Amino acid sequence: MPRMTSSTLPALDGLGPLRPTRAKASDFPPIAKAYTRVSEVVRESGLLRRAPVFYAFTGAMILLALGGAVTGFVLLGDSWFQLLIAAATGLIFTQIAFLAHEAAHRQILKLGPANDRLARILAGSIGMSYSWWDSKHSRHHSNPNRVGKDPDIEVDTISFIEEDAAQATGLRRLLTRKQGWLFFPLLTLEGLNLHFHSLRHLLSREPVKGRWTELSIIAARFVLCYAPVFLFLPLGMAFAFIGVQLAVFGVYMGASFAPNHKGMPVIAHDAKLDFFTKQVRTSRNIRGGWWATILMGGLNYQVEHHLFPSMARPHLAKAREIVREHCRTLDVPYTETSLFRSYAIVIDYLNRVGLAARDPFECPITAQDCLLYPPDAAGGIPSRGDPSSGDRPRLVARARVEYLGKVVYVVRGVRGRGDFRASGE
Repeated sequence: MPRMTSSTLPALDGLGPLRPTRAKASDFPPIAKAYTRVSEVVRESGLLRRAPVFYAFTGAMILLALGGAVTGFVLLGDSWFQLLIAAATGLIFTQIAFLAHEAAHRQILKLGPANDRLARILAGSIGMSYSWWDSKHSRHHSNPNRVGKDPDIEVDTISFIEEDAAQATGLRRLLTRKQGWLFFPLLTLEGLNLHFHSLRHLLSREPVKGRWTELSIIAARFVLCYAPVFLFLPLGMAFAFIGVQLAVFGVYMGASFAPNHKGMPVIAHDAKLDFFTKQVRTSRNIRGGWWATILMGGLNYQVEHHLFPSMARPHLAKAREIVREHCRTLDVPYTETSLFRSYAIVIDYLNRVGLAARDPFECPITAQDCLLYPPDAAGGIPSRGDPSSGDRPRLVARARVEYLGKVVYVVRGVRGRGDFRASGE
């Protein structure tokens, strides 16, 4: 297929003539006062106050559930029904992780240091390093879905942007080709992965605040959780118990966090966006009301959580109404969908990213030439074209962004990123 330049790019219906340019600050009109205004309304509504009764009740329910699991473990003895107890502990540990997340965001207690101590204890009790997770999570909140700055889209086993998928080799390339379908099965290993990264961080030579406190809590946790398993269960059953617990924990954690940003616009590393815009446009809410809030620990209100990280879980639903109306006034898209629809979006997005690992090629994109395509019929990211017709767009990475009524494609090449836009009212 011949390479197209600015002089050969066609006009697209509804968009008018297209001219490739580098993205400039003027391409994203600032609405700096947007966050100030909505935060004033939220504050005046009393939605930033603490909710001690709610968290005391939630903590008591978790302790009660944990006590029930321990009782069930003792009563069942040498029985394969113990795997049900293992699954239950995986669910309980994830609920504890939600509380640790909220404490880290200063949602539970009044004083910051007290929240830090609580978060460190809660994280350690489920085998995670608070210092490792907090550093990673803080960077994510500052720059959600921004290339090179959000650690949550950095390549691990899964590639979240096509540049990384195109560079996959060996076994990882094979996984990347079908990574959307493999995503949830791979989450069964996420619990083990979280333990590994936590211990690697704590045992590294770099300075770590609270290193010995965290190591002590994690060590005590492993002894208290796993010593009884190996003491009272046959060896094979004991390993099965731990495997089920880790698998359920990993899947539950991943299934709660993945819908929040995966498949939402990816921001170029040097794009200039105000706080309100970058938080709203890269986040996705999950419908479901109170049951979704319990199931996901408040992460179902991801837009509001990113705008007001210290907001207690019970206030997020009311904040949603305020933020939605504010977005409607500013004509800023507010994304919300069902839980299972969000999973379908994540799978589809990861499969599209994985296409780069199926047929890697040199990307011809430079600052002067690029193929630009309008949204598909469903209003989503365009398909990569029909390979049999030779119509495949010669792009390695692309993200669709709507900004104040305009359609913007942020396009990144493998060699030297170039940002281009196609816009139309």
